[in-house]
Amino acid sequence: MSEAVIEKQESLFDVSQNGASQEPLSKANGKLKRTTPKNAQKLAAGHREISVSEFFTKNRHLLGFDNPRKALLTTVKEAVDNSLDACEEGSIPPKISVRIEVISETRLKVTIADNGPGIVKSQIPKIFAKLLYGSKFHSLKQSRGQQGIGISAAGMYGQLTTGKPTIITSKPSSRKPAHYYELNIDTKRNNPEIVKEEDVDWDFAKTGTEVTIELEARYQKGKQSVDRYMEATALANPHAEFIYTPPDGEEIHYERETKELPPEAVEIKPHPYGVELGMLLKMIKETKERNLGLFLRREFSRVSEKVAEEISKAAGFEPKSRPSRVANGGVEALYKAINETKIMAPPTTCISPIGEELILKSLTQKIKADFTVSVSRPPSVYRGNPFLVEAGIAWGGELPQDDLVSLYRFANRVPLLYQQSGCSITGAVVGTDWRNYGLSQSRGALPAGPAVVFVHIASVWVPFTSESKEAIADYDEISKEVRLALQECGRKLSRHIKRRKRQADERRKRGYIEKYLPHIGIALQEILDISEKEKEKVIGNLAHVLEESRGGAAAVGADEVLPLEDDELAKEDES
Repeated sequence: MSEAVIEKQESLFDVSQNGASQEPLSKANGKLKRTTPKNAQKLAAGHREISVSEFFTKNRHLLGFDNPRKALLTTVKEAVDNSLDACEEGSIPPKISVRIEVISETRLKVTIADNGPGIVKSQIPKIFAKLLYGSKFHSLKQSRGQQGIGISAAGMYGQLTTGKPTIITSKPSSRKPAHYYELNIDTKRNNPEIVKEEDVDWDFAKTGTEVTIELEARYQKGKQSVDRYMEATALANPHAEFIYTPPDGEEIHYERETKELPPEAVEIKPHPYGVELGMLLKMIKETKERNLGLFLRREFSRVSEKVAEEISKAAGFEPKSRPSRVANGGVEALYKAINETKIMAPPTTCISPIGEELILKSLTQKIKADFTVSVSRPPSVYRGNPFLVEAGIAWGGELPQDDLVSLYRFANRVPLLYQQSGCSITGAVVGTDWRNYGLSQSRGALPAGPAVVFVHIASVWVPFTSESKEAIADYDEISKEVRLALQECGRKLSRHIKRRKRQADERRKRGYIEKYLPHIGIALQEILDISEKEKEKVIGNLAHVLEESRGGAAAVGADEVLPLEDDELAKEDES
């Protein structure tokens, strides 16, 4: 090694005679400078707690506030979700107003009002200006909101981009004035800051809540716009009435299709198959039950006395063993025993599907199509969580002939407009061979044709891929159920398309017959020497005989053709 290289190494690393490294060097202004190493105490002095508000302020993209256009959609979505949940929990048919006003080129004001039960005064600041505050996170039943983070995050984004507080007006009693608040979020402490508080008059409804957020945003039409969100939300919530006023000022009114509210979802206990080892340990340490058998029966759903005894013995314990004994080293055996024991699937009263009839009615009323079909699958389970898949297809009419089909994805009645390619629903649609059902399809793409595909997943806990709740994770159980629902709809669509083709072919053939019947009549008149009146009668008789022999009016679609029932479809399959 050359002397120059050795000298350079010594200057960089300051190697001592015994090879031990000395004080580290740093480079400043092109020159090496000796620095003092930091000890553990100095490093510890820089550590401090990060509040959840601070975290999401810096990582707002995780909540759906990636850009001004998406921020507008997320704000409207979170507020409308809250309004729908509140109305349904209060057993009130929802009436919701959404208004977007332009403040400047880069700033908009969003106002959402509902006729729900309102919010008690003491809870308003925490609900709208404290992240991760809500009542649904620990509740195992279907709901739109889960984390208690959406509407407060929207207010935080508005505060961050415009400096304006969130304005809330809530009226829990029809006989008293409404509570008015202007709120900011203290992001360091994740606590509400009350800017203004008073009682005011409010006349949108007898009771309800109104939220106004001014934010940096951009309104733009398209598939991922607020317009599309409102249209899709009206499709999946036929029991709700929506009044939507976009920035251009032209009010759009979505009438409700039914006055009947969805069946109320009932909260259930967690299913043993859905509890992981760490959660099981936490539950058994915190339980107030006296023994293992009671713990299994009262803390979980579908665990009978017999099943609890079977699990206990398989884990090496007696049902009367104290939970503290199991917690000290026996949890892994208990966890293994649970997963090896056959346990009944969880109850499905915790989910509230839309229903085949209402999906069909909603698609028929809101989409101008020739044919609509819907399917509601039996409930199924993933990781101990019950879920149900519903699907619908609208075909023909005024829908574009050569475009890709429009895919509407829903989770607990909420439209999913972003991350379509990363969603298991899209994967199931793309993975279905739609050529078998009368639609064209390129490999790895959505089918093409004049159709709208509607897919809804209802569950107590939807496995979203991120906090922004834009796509559903790829669970095999969910993908399978979506695919089966689509195939069932596809078979009915295929029957309809084939029937339409047969009718079109029959109309073409009858057109030829009708074209030449007058010439046959003229020839018969000349051969038989009959009068003009008799000739017309002969032509009419021939037309009637030919029509009846070819299936009558139904063969060309002149009469209403009722949908085939499942057993008739099966017979047609066999033929």
